[in-house]
Amino acid sequence: MKKRILTGDRPTGPLHLGHFVGSLQNRVLLQEEYDTFIIIADVQALTTNFDRPERLAEDVRQVALDNLAAGLDPGKASIFIQSLVPQIAELTVFFSMFVTVSRLRHNPTIKTEAGAYGYTDMTYGFLGYPVSQAADILFCRADLVPVGEDQLPHIEMTRFVARRFNELYAGVFPEPEAMVSRVPRLVGLDGQAKMSKSLGNCIYLSDEPSRVAEKVMNAVTDPARIHKTDPGHPEICTICSYHDAFNQAEHGNTVEMCRAGSIGCVACKKRLLQVLEGFLEPMRERRAMYSKPGLLDEILETGTERARREGEATMEKVRSAMGMDYFGGAR
Repeated sequence: MKKRILTGDRPTGPLHLGHFVGSLQNRVLLQEEYDTFIIIADVQALTTNFDRPERLAEDVRQVALDNLAAGLDPGKASIFIQSLVPQIAELTVFFSMFVTVSRLRHNPTIKTEAGAYGYTDMTYGFLGYPVSQAADILFCRADLVPVGEDQLPHIEMTRFVARRFNELYAGVFPEPEAMVSRVPRLVGLDGQAKMSKSLGNCIYLSDEPSRVAEKVMNAVTDPARIHKTDPGHPEICTICSYHDAFNQAEHGNTVEMCRAGSIGCVACKKRLLQVLEGFLEPMRERRAMYSKPGLLDEILETGTERARREGEATMEKVRSAMGMDYFGGAR
């Protein structure tokens, strides 16, 4: 049998090129080899957007479309909505009984995110995010979880939860392994940080050609380069880093021409724009196809129903292990 992967996104807005480089392109490749579950984690989106739930319906569908546009095949990958799989919530409650507050408070990812959001007093849901995430992964007994290095503490927490449950009750859960992405983060258009929705320095997968062109032509390049013939410093140029990510075939030559001052920033941007349009246009076509009336909801309903079936199979094992199958497993 194929090993199983669980990965996904919080629906907090449209996905961008940084998401594609960091995770989406890998998902498309992995779906050929692994039994793939893609979670749209709408409940976890509420950890920082609990006061704006009205945005979720649109964000859930847009994130699903971004995944499908990137090349995920609903015949190979089950895309599902977290809140519609009640077994995940049930499992979260059971796990929370033996995960201590101290362990959660010392999770480095939680501390970093709390600082980023300016939280001095964390909500129960925010503090318990790693327990919920463990349930996301273990409800379908996933073997592997593709993550960035910053998410490794969450995977370690999941492994602890699986191990502790198995020690306390019975061997229900595998201890999932992290599949760490080694792809460098894509720099934002402003050249100052990673590409991020909150910083407004993104090219979204759903951007129209005119919007992509506007963003590329206004992107930061080498601030020390005043004239076209000035020698450039490609190692600090945002546009050069995008050539590295999306135009590998020409990247080496582009670097040499930049250093020699034989290509100007405008010409370099125009060439990148051609490459990006060749990359994004098939995504727009797939997005249009999956946007046909009723098709996207059908895909989400099918993926969510499969997730519920897998979740119930897991919960039967959990209740049996805990001695809580009071009526012989019938509910």
